[in-house]
Amino acid sequence: MERAALIYHPELAAYDLGAGHPLNPLRLTLTIELMKAYGLLADGVVLEPRMATEKELLLIHSAGYIEAVHEASDWAAGLHPGTGLGTEDNPIYPGMHDVAALTCGSSIMALEEVLAGRRKRTFAIAGGMHHAHHSRAAGFSVYNDPAVAIAVAKQTRPDLKVLYIDIDAHHGDGVQEAFLSSPEVMTVSMHESGVAVFPGTGFPSETGYGAGEGFSVNVPLPPFATDACFREAFERVVVPVARAFAPDVIVAQLGADAHHADPQTDLGLTLPGYRQLVNDIIDLAEELCEGQLAALGGGGYHIVEVVPLAWTWVLGRLLDVELCENVPQSWRDHVCSVVGHEPPRNLGSDDRFESPPEREANVLKLTEAVIAQVRQAVFPHHGLTP
Repeated sequence: MERAALIYHPELAAYDLGAGHPLNPLRLTLTIELMKAYGLLADGVVLEPRMATEKELLLIHSAGYIEAVHEASDWAAGLHPGTGLGTEDNPIYPGMHDVAALTCGSSIMALEEVLAGRRKRTFAIAGGMHHAHHSRAAGFSVYNDPAVAIAVAKQTRPDLKVLYIDIDAHHGDGVQEAFLSSPEVMTVSMHESGVAVFPGTGFPSETGYGAGEGFSVNVPLPPFATDACFREAFERVVVPVARAFAPDVIVAQLGADAHHADPQTDLGLTLPGYRQLVNDIIDLAEELCEGQLAALGGGGYHIVEVVPLAWTWVLGRLLDVELCENVPQSWRDHVCSVVGHEPPRNLGSDDRFESPPEREANVLKLTEAVIAQVRQAVFPHHGLTP
């Protein structure tokens, strides 16, 4: 088995929702340049993705919706009522179907490579578009690549048990929706409470239905939740349910928008805190499923100071390469030429989220209450004591 792989092609940066849109493709291209500067993209590390086929997309999305995406891609103008296309969040543009299908294909390949035993770990950084629904675009997502990738894998191996862990600041609603009734796909989402941010879902009471009751696990963290809050939630919720579920493989959406400086969210995670979460997920994969892990990108809208640093470190970790904390000067020069200001000098240094002691204590107290709610709602379904 070869070491980890990055699933990427420059065409993925054509997922461009327009000037001023938060999902700026620079977050991908600057990340790739930093990975190159660190020498991570040696021969054999980068795998070129393929486009998802219509048959694969139909495992999650309706035929009418896929047709609407094709039409919107050709017309590149106007609204498409009921589809979520042509909105402020999901504007339409030429070639939209092709790049969205390529994004799906990158995530399909990430999981395929792991399940085929060719790679122990993979990273599809353009993936993680977790908000698209059966017949509707949402939250910058045209097609739901995590759900499509899991559905494709399960079509080949119906008995496959997949643990999907989502640490994006926004609830992984589209993936949860796709597998609400499945006891073979457990979706675990740690996110900012839907009371505060889009998509307004992901509460502890959302536990699945029918045979899937108890296999949707949601940890809605309060605004300003710190590294300690994430750590508590992971250890007291994610680890126990994961062990009880005993997955064959883990798919992890590693959005970086829970960072305290992200302009779209109000959480308090630091880069060291993010690293700890990723390490915990890798450790869980090692413990439960022989290390098999397909990682995806996701949100992250601080496109210079956070996303490239976070995701470059992730690839280094997946490759078991320890990176120098001093960011290569060549990358810093490149960033200056592109955005006009200097990026950070250090890969992982990060000021702790400034939080008054009384607020920090209250946030931790609120987190403890959420954890108790989640354990009460989910644990009994898996023979665990809340």
